[in-house]
Amino acid sequence: MAKIRCAILDDYQNVALKLADWSCLANDLDITVFDRHLGDTAAAAKALQGFPVICSMRERTPFGKDMFEKLPDLKLLTTTGMVNRGIDLDAAKAHNVMVCGTASFGNPTAGIAFGLILELTRHIGYENARLKAGEPWQVTIGPDLEGLTLGVIGLGKLGTRVSHIGQAFGMKTIAWSQNLTPERAKEHNCGFPGTKEELLKQSDIVSIHVPLSPRSRGMIGAKELALLKPSAMLINTSRGPIIDQGPLLDVLRNRKIAGAGLDVYDIEPLPVDHPYRKLDNVVITPHLGYVSEQNYRTYFPHVVEDIRGYLDGKPVRVLMS
Repeated sequence: MAKIRCAILDDYQNVALKLADWSCLANDLDITVFDRHLGDTAAAAKALQGFPVICSMRERTPFGKDMFEKLPDLKLLTTTGMVNRGIDLDAAKAHNVMVCGTASFGNPTAGIAFGLILELTRHIGYENARLKAGEPWQVTIGPDLEGLTLGVIGLGKLGTRVSHIGQAFGMKTIAWSQNLTPERAKEHNCGFPGTKEELLKQSDIVSIHVPLSPRSRGMIGAKELALLKPSAMLINTSRGPIIDQGPLLDVLRNRKIAGAGLDVYDIEPLPVDHPYRKLDNVVITPHLGYVSEQNYRTYFPHVVEDIRGYLDGKPVRVLMS
């Protein structure tokens, strides 16, 4: 009996087969690992013809209606995590594709958010690179976090963790979201400015922790950016389109804010000629928020379980069938 073709997508570190035991599927699957991004929908669909099983990594390769239409052989799509807004679940159902997810570990994005904050304020990576290049002793000076105001947009699981870390640094924390109540803010020792606009005016550092949705897309535009202090810094580890890219580039180029730390972008992977790569008041990382060893060691064993369950007629963690 011929083996079923299985594609593992966007395994940039080439670790999917190393961080889980795939032996229970050895007799069933012919696995192909794609360790580079396949490109747009047309290019990805062309590369994925003839694969009944596809394992996606978060939202690195979107699966919209047009993708499902181009992949008639697809029967099972797994995604790392239990939420993937890059997958059109209605289209999956219409094309009889089962979608299964995985658990995740901890809050690794919180570490990336504060890594960006520390680099913007204390320039650790920059000074490290200078020292290793033989450059003269210290040339930067940055603000201590203690006493600064951290404005957290979104006080869910991740925003709460970030606010607590800020408090451990001695920061004053304030929070806002469309559904946040003063009582919940107080529960986490955060001030409640009442409006998004007031949070932006009061904050020295703003960190965004809301999911991308029709309500949050473009939440921070030219009008909102104009409310920030000239010394303020903006952190986005959520999703790129929550901030309007054009106005953000404008305020950064014209030094209307002190800087930005970005882990997410409108287009990923970030194009090599993107202007963010050339700005000295921007710290950029390649969407590392969920890229932790513990997370991956949770993701991939669950992917194996998803496939085994599907093949045995006992599916697990089904998002849509």
